[in-house]
Amino acid sequence: MERFQRCRGASTTTTAHPFVHDVKLTGTQKALMISLGCILFPIRVALAVLFFLLMWPIARLRLAGLSEADRARPVEGWRRWLFHPIILFLSRGVFFFTGFLWIKVKGRQATQQEAPVLAVAPHSGFLDMLVLCVSGLPTVVSRSENTKLPVIGALLEFNQSVLVSRKDPESRRKCVTQIKERLTSSGYWPQMLMFPEGTTTNGQALIKFKPGAFLAGVPVQPVLLHYPNKLDTVRWTWKGISWLECLWYTTSQFYTNVTVEFLPVYRPSQQEKESPELYADNVQKLMAKALGVPATGYVMEGLFPATKLGGLSLPLESPAGETLKLLKCHSFSIAQVETVMNTMIEYCHSKQDTMVTVEQLTSFLGLTDEKTSAKICSLYSKNDTLDLRHLCLSVCTAAGLRSPEALLHTAFTMYDSDGDGLLSAVDLSGLMAALVGVPQYNIAEMYAELTTRGQPTEAALYDLLTTHPTYQKFLNECFQSEGGGLAMADGNHFPKGKASSNNNGIQNGNGVANKKDYD
Repeated sequence: MERFQRCRGASTTTTAHPFVHDVKLTGTQKALMISLGCILFPIRVALAVLFFLLMWPIARLRLAGLSEADRARPVEGWRRWLFHPIILFLSRGVFFFTGFLWIKVKGRQATQQEAPVLAVAPHSGFLDMLVLCVSGLPTVVSRSENTKLPVIGALLEFNQSVLVSRKDPESRRKCVTQIKERLTSSGYWPQMLMFPEGTTTNGQALIKFKPGAFLAGVPVQPVLLHYPNKLDTVRWTWKGISWLECLWYTTSQFYTNVTVEFLPVYRPSQQEKESPELYADNVQKLMAKALGVPATGYVMEGLFPATKLGGLSLPLESPAGETLKLLKCHSFSIAQVETVMNTMIEYCHSKQDTMVTVEQLTSFLGLTDEKTSAKICSLYSKNDTLDLRHLCLSVCTAAGLRSPEALLHTAFTMYDSDGDGLLSAVDLSGLMAALVGVPQYNIAEMYAELTTRGQPTEAALYDLLTTHPTYQKFLNECFQSEGGGLAMADGNHFPKGKASSNNNGIQNGNGVANKKDYD
């Protein structure tokens, strides 16, 4: 079992970490894998790529010559009966050459009228797409950016997939509307297939299901994917083997077993129809029970896996912890870290725009090259800029450079956008995201609880975090650890900072409160 630490390691729990997977081989297995891989890998990959490329022109032909209006309707007639079997055959060929010589099927696939959507779990990696061959190529939901990829874009067009841009709110709303329309079309549109986990895991637990497959309130058929092999090589997760290693290990074996199990159709109650989240949770529990694994509240929030606590997302491995490890590699002492964080805090208070580039971050850290800064930036953002408030506040939390009172005061003054001593819901979302280092999208519950205590002031927020059972647990998770130190991932400790009475929680003139080194 893997060990993980919430926030930055304040409360350590032993549990299955669903976002990490490695393939551990004995010496004999390594030798066999290398000898077989040198022969099987190039042959199998070449044949799989050949079949994959053959699908490209055929997929384009299916909708060739159709108007936009015709493309917005399901393909029928000769375009379906001619091209559909060819793509299905070629798709199965791709997976056959990858090592899936046979696919065992348990249960019966429901018709579109019985269950308009197939909910597949656990989602292990790109090789899970073989379930499309078994289920007759149902339509899927995909990122709109994928349409620009060679072959993949043609196959998405062939599939008449629902496309969504995660960065565009209007695109997300349109996607929801399209999904509901298709699932309630009474057989007009073909069956849909979705992976409700939304990301890949190691299969040791089911993470929280996203509500997309359950929005329409129609019956769903749960579908389980089993890979009963001595070597579990198909899983490509957030941390562990790369996609290329996954492909190498899988194709370097004589064959890989897979079982697709169709469970009975799940028909929602009226309460579940009215609450897609409840519907999703109940289907998750049913599938987890059938798999013999726990149903968890883990999610992938932004760039990091997290667990939910009262609507808040707590990272299993925080970006601040990773940042501290990177700084340690550059021989930063705790005094140097604190000095840099104080400089960043002063900058954030003096500037309206707290977004900084990799170049600016390199200057703040006093580094000679931008590699470390770029890595830190990638921990917090998907582009080459980051909100400096997220970095300095989350690192202060992770390293214990300030007491909760002092740090909350610093964060409050940064996020009180109107300067009136009151937080809006948006302000609170940003503040909590900065403290833990990951986005907080579901802040409504916490903000409602805050406003029941009167005006959303700094005192009210501190009172909420120290007296409400759920948020008190959050505070304890983030600011406490055994022995009074703040545990690092490598077992070293930062000493806790002390509360200060000076402005913005800065502890002294030069920002240095403790001069103990890392070791």
